[in-house]
Amino acid sequence: MGKITSSLSSLKISRDLNRTAFALLSASAVLRKEKELREILTYLKEHKFSRRKIYEALLQTYLFAGYPSALLSLQTASEYFKADKALTENPNMEQFIARGERNCRKIYGDKYDKLIGNISSFSPELSEWLVTEGYGKVLGRKGLSLREREVCSIAVLASLKFESQLYSHINGGHRTGLHWKEIEAIIDSLALLNKNDCVKFGRKVLSSFLKRKGA
Repeated sequence: MGKITSSLSSLKISRDLNRTAFALLSASAVLRKEKELREILTYLKEHKFSRRKIYEALLQTYLFAGYPSALLSLQTASEYFKADKALTENPNMEQFIARGERNCRKIYGDKYDKLIGNISSFSPELSEWLVTEGYGKVLGRKGLSLREREVCSIAVLASLKFESQLYSHINGGHRTGLHWKEIEAIIDSLALLNKNDCVKFGRKVLSSFLKRKGA
């Protein structure tokens, strides 16, 4: 039994297990740790985790790590789980815009308008894509709740060390119902991938968030 498998097996509470498993799945994918990714996929398959959730967690990594990274991880996952054509959504731009704005406001709250304005000042395209592509087309898909998607996003952004984006998604995780102790556990789980530097980075950003919130 590998270190990751052993740690996952020790988690008895369903929510803790799901949170840690999907955080590690997402992080191992963007860090291109194939051995660890395969260990996690093997565990998830043996314990009959939702194929849809696994697919969605890996699919959304393309927003943060790029198409080539997501392509590789999903290709690896296809060796463990059969592809499901039913997961494909019919493109509908109006739907993407509506749910993108709704989800983005859930994550950013009263900072939403300021965020859109700031990004528009240097890239109108990215400002538009943040809503339609990011929070509408991808993060608005069925299969994972917005809270579950924030778990994956926090793990990925701590792994890739994007400070301001990690801060935003820590705030987003908090706004979708994650306790700061749960966010800390997501960050700490990266130690299982031998990424103690990412744990240190993530804890620093979380500490900054808690200071500003007065927690």
